Amino acid sequence: MEYMRGTSTKMTVCIDNAQHPYKTDIGAHSSIVAREYLQKHFPNWEKQLFPKKAKNLKSASRNITSIGTITKEIIIHHRKGNIRLNPEFVVLEDAHIQDPLEELINELKGGKSSAKLTSKQKLSLPKTFRENIPDFAIGEEPLGKMRGHNIELYLDVERPYPPVLREPPYPESLETRREIDKNVNELLDMDFIIKIGHKDIVEVTTAFVITWHDGKYRLCGDFRSLKNYNKADR
Repeated sequence: MEYMRGTSTKMTVCIDNAQHPYKTDIGAHSSIVAREYLQKHFPNWEKQLFPKKAKNLKSASRNITSIGTITKEIIIHHRKGNIRLNPEFVVLEDAHIQDPLEELINELKGGKSSAKLTSKQKLSLPKTFRENIPDFAIGEEPLGKMRGHNIELYLDVERPYPPVLREPPYPESLETRREIDKNVNELLDMDFIIKIGHKDIVEVTTAFVITWHDGKYRLCGDFRSLKNYNKADR
């Protein structure tokens, strides 16, 4: 999770038993929320508003008008345990909210559609994508986020071991080693596996990474490597 690494990131958090988009930024001066967003999602927000004026709030292009502050408990879900925070948000009067549908349309501008689609079908694409958003993932998200594309791997570690596990754990050929490193790096880039530190706790058994060429299998990890890779967070 990016929020554990101290970098800027977008995530989904739980507020008042509902999911909301949330962005963290290590360079942010304070937490902010638009009045328009509160009116849309929290009907009773004005009763929780503390009329405290914030000073010297500026964006990159202009000054920002604040009308007070509001405190909301946010819950960040994680497989190792939920994180609860109670940040104080500065409520902005004139902040602009970008509609998710508008953002989706902008992303589709650079895409290409099939020539077999009619004009009516092309116009319906944004709505279709929005209704089926769990079936898609953007470049920054792991492939495991896509619904219906789950991956099941089985590792037999009981004796007698499969023949592939009896082979030397690391190939002698430098060229083969380079290809294996390339494959492992690709899996890391796609978030299928992640590197873990020697102090991290591994909760699941990690599958071996096996490559093959011309019908011959080659093991590129052995039992000693289990502590170096862990299943990516999904």
